[in-house]
Amino acid sequence: MALTARPITRLALRALTAADATCNRLYGWRFNPLYQSGTIVLVLLLILLGTGLWLIFFYRVGEPYASVARITADPWIGNWMRGAHRYASDAAVLATLVHAFRMFAQGRSWGPRTLAWVTGVVVLALLFVCGWTGYVMVWDTFGEALAREGARMLDTLPVLSEPTSRAFAGERPIPSVFFFIMLFAHVGLPLGMLLGLWLHVSRLARPALLPPRPLVWTLVFATVALAIVRPIGMAPDVSPFRVPEMVNADLFFAFWLPLSRSMNGAAALTGAAVTLLALLAVPVLSRRRGIAAPAPSMVDESLCTGCRQCSIDCPFEAIVMLPRTDGRADEVARVTPDRCVSCGICAGSCAPMGVGPPGRTGRDQLSRARAFLDRPERQSGEIVAVCCERGCARYGSSLEADGAAVYSVDCAGSLHTSVIEMLVRRGEGGVLVLACPPRDCWNREGPRWLTERVYHDREAELQARVDRRRVSVAYANASEPRAARQALREFAAQVAALGGAVAESAVTIETVCEPVPAEEER
Repeated sequence: MALTARPITRLALRALTAADATCNRLYGWRFNPLYQSGTIVLVLLLILLGTGLWLIFFYRVGEPYASVARITADPWIGNWMRGAHRYASDAAVLATLVHAFRMFAQGRSWGPRTLAWVTGVVVLALLFVCGWTGYVMVWDTFGEALAREGARMLDTLPVLSEPTSRAFAGERPIPSVFFFIMLFAHVGLPLGMLLGLWLHVSRLARPALLPPRPLVWTLVFATVALAIVRPIGMAPDVSPFRVPEMVNADLFFAFWLPLSRSMNGAAALTGAAVTLLALLAVPVLSRRRGIAAPAPSMVDESLCTGCRQCSIDCPFEAIVMLPRTDGRADEVARVTPDRCVSCGICAGSCAPMGVGPPGRTGRDQLSRARAFLDRPERQSGEIVAVCCERGCARYGSSLEADGAAVYSVDCAGSLHTSVIEMLVRRGEGGVLVLACPPRDCWNREGPRWLTERVYHDREAELQARVDRRRVSVAYANASEPRAARQALREFAAQVAALGGAVAESAVTIETVCEPVPAEEER
């Protein structure tokens, strides 16, 4: 399947993969923070929740500025607790934007992934509003500036009989009920964010909610350390008799403030609404249409044995097992089209090769592999580099220059192990599968299931008759040609030490499986 993308997506993807490659060199793919941007958001939200619960016990709606000042003046707990709350909120905005950029650049924002994108945008909007209420609760000059700007935009709506901005004119003190409403919203909005996050991952099988433990503790300690090393202070309090010459603003939550102040309230509110609607419309604007839209997987029910492996392996829970209607006792797999992203991982998990996107089932893969082997330029004993189309296939010519024969696949997780078996038994020197790093698989779990099938007998496993010394799995993304070439050189040296490969005169691959008796399944 040819991969196509709009110019803006290609440009964004090129920048993303280059940044990924840099972080891989610095931290390794297991701890690359760019791969973990989504789970990092949840860690930061948990830090916000923990510090916020502590701060709320000492906040007083009757004296907002004074109560926050007392917290900030406490050098033992209060100051760094408030600092950690502030820095974690800024980092949460940054991590959310990185995660959204990643999903957009990789084309994972439309089709069955639309719900995840829309709920992610809603969570980001709630995060901004929650941060807005938090800064207003402090009621320093920055909080007042945010409150005035919000009231100015709200006054353009025909909602209240009296302009909201009059409350900040200095005619009378700000009532405590205003700060109670801010506090209520600041506490209640995170509940909406949690609901949004639940919907965000609701279509995923085995969602990864937290990054690796070392990265979790690194985030916690880094946030606390930053709060201690760079303690936050208090901006001047609000006075109706003093106009501040300068207001110190938070870049992450108030980057829009200079622009909105240059507009009237209606224009500023319209700009915010248009921005939100544009983000929500990304799934419609970025979706593929016509022949560019990948078809969902299909099941050949005559071949299905009811083993459930495709249903288990599907990263998006798009395959369910239902009772048969053809008289056979076992179950049959059925694909839910509106949940299928056409990743093809089910094709790699089906031993009888009866499921997968059209033209990409295990049987289709075997036909393609035979055609590849029958090409006149193929020579016995070559190293075949199986490359993901989204990864190392983009610099396949450099691998060919190093002596490899490049065989591209849609996703390493969709590769049926029978293809590897055929390549090895037909006399190829070895098969090196160059997959995307496991935490960066566009289809979430492709490299994971590939490794399980090749080395740990997961269905559909690589058969024992295949010499494992002539098979290897390595990881490289689209901007890591050096890593791919290094893996190729090391594997070639390993294969050379084994001696020449022996080709079998006739290679037969089993493509039919007998149903497992019910008593054996149990």
